Amino acid sequence: MRIYREYWKGRVAAALNTLLGEFAAEPIRPSQVIAEAPPQPELGDLGFPLFTFAKRFRKSPASLAQAVVSALDEARDETGDRYAALGPYVNVHLHRGRVAQDLFTVLLEESTPYGKPETLRGSRIMVEFSSPNTNKPLHLGHLRNDILGESISRILTACGAQVRKVCIINDRGIHICKSMLAYKEAGQGKTPQSEGVKSDHFVGDWYVRFHRMSLEDPQAEGRAQDLLRQWEAGDEPTVELWTRMNRWAVEGIKETYLRTGVSFDQYYFESETYLKGKAQVLKGLEQGLFYRDEEGAVWVDLSAQQLDKKVLLRKDGTSLYITQDIGTAISRHEDWPFDRLVYVVGSEQQYHFKVLFTILGQFGFEWAKNLYHLSYGMVHLPEGKMKSREGTVVDADDLLDRLKDLALQEIRDKGREDVLGDDREATAEQIALGALHYYLLQGSPVKDMLFNPQESLSFTGNTGPYLQYMGARISSLLHKECEARTEGPGTVKPELLTCDAEWELIKTLAAYAEALAEAAARMDPSLLAAYLYELSKAFSRFYHDCPILNAPPDLAATRLALARGVLRVLREALYLIGIPFLEMM
Repeated sequence: MRIYREYWKGRVAAALNTLLGEFAAEPIRPSQVIAEAPPQPELGDLGFPLFTFAKRFRKSPASLAQAVVSALDEARDETGDRYAALGPYVNVHLHRGRVAQDLFTVLLEESTPYGKPETLRGSRIMVEFSSPNTNKPLHLGHLRNDILGESISRILTACGAQVRKVCIINDRGIHICKSMLAYKEAGQGKTPQSEGVKSDHFVGDWYVRFHRMSLEDPQAEGRAQDLLRQWEAGDEPTVELWTRMNRWAVEGIKETYLRTGVSFDQYYFESETYLKGKAQVLKGLEQGLFYRDEEGAVWVDLSAQQLDKKVLLRKDGTSLYITQDIGTAISRHEDWPFDRLVYVVGSEQQYHFKVLFTILGQFGFEWAKNLYHLSYGMVHLPEGKMKSREGTVVDADDLLDRLKDLALQEIRDKGREDVLGDDREATAEQIALGALHYYLLQGSPVKDMLFNPQESLSFTGNTGPYLQYMGARISSLLHKECEARTEGPGTVKPELLTCDAEWELIKTLAAYAEALAEAAARMDPSLLAAYLYELSKAFSRFYHDCPILNAPPDLAATRLALARGVLRVLREALYLIGIPFLEMM
């Protein structure tokens, strides 16, 4: 709809300038004209309030609206659009047949991209997300991070950006050493294979085991710190144990990525970047950017930037997260010079990233101005907050298995087992993913959320399975309606689509590129999710109000073409928010 809105903003601006006269000191620009959607469809498709211009013209807004309409009457226009003054507004009814024809010209040409706004053409954007630790499997919180990162990467790509998806594997630090210590002291050579446990779950079990150990043995924490120092010193047995357990964790985590449709262009490992961070911090110390305290720790004082003091290296010389992040950011720009780097990380790390971005700016890196923290809220279950060390975390694999079982039960309850046949297991898995990803994306990223597995799987309402069902319903419709037509194929004539339900569906389809561009600009996939729900509802109304099978051949062919257009947008946009498209369910 943007093209029509901009056209009419130009026409209204031109009419206002006509009223001002040719000697006006400051002509009115189209960008100054506000366009709105009227509150009721019968009032028009576009509305232009004139309040802001009334004082300049020394007229009431209603009188000015009448004058603008008179000026429009005198100008030549071949669009067929209708316009009228309604109080302080100039309202426009777009010519339905023309808009439908414009839409069909691009929407039904499968070889031509549709709805790609190209707003980010030429930009290079790196997106970091997931960032797992190698002491535990992925959990529900990771799943929100993963789908946010994957979805925003796909959305940015659809808007023309060159996107590089990266993942930092947090494979060093005290939390890793806790799993290592528990295994070292009680593992007795067990392996994931010998225990029949998924490898990342196996490692995570030892992290839980350490927490229980530490409650009974006050010295356990100190022994874990000793392991960290031994690892940083390159102690061979410690490094061998670290290598083995990290391999188990990463292999299991990658299996979950594959299951959920998440992928990366490059993995970074904290163990490979923290030394660069340490070197950079020591360089900053020499430059006078940082200082040592009396115990030997290295600090930065950011009070001048309305931030606090922050330790960058411990007194024993070991690194912190901030140290690693400094080194990793520098490595990334060296590897792939980006225009922007987006960090998808929970809201509890907002202060951390303010400090990180400020420090990188102090080093003089120009690209530090283009670092962005895509902050998101916590995910909770009805049972309460998750705690990894206590073993109460909601494991990603277990949650997906639970959702799949629930989806299978829905399939049985709806009597679809025989229809789906051998595909029912795979279909249930895809429904589970659709339910999960949509539920995690439908709200604004900044908000905390309560995830309800049963509610997410509803086939009605604002859910992923509802959108999947709509795609399957349209696929079935196109197949059955084409088979049922006995009067000939008919000719597609967009000008026949003039009823209200058809028109609302056409306008919704025409708004796809705007929804996509806004989701990219605001880094918010929930905007695209909301668009898809509105599109699905608009199609449902169309199908109810506008019969296809009993319509005359040309009208039936045109309505089928409109349904194909909806299916195309639905299929492509579902991919952008990580929801599998299903032709049957």
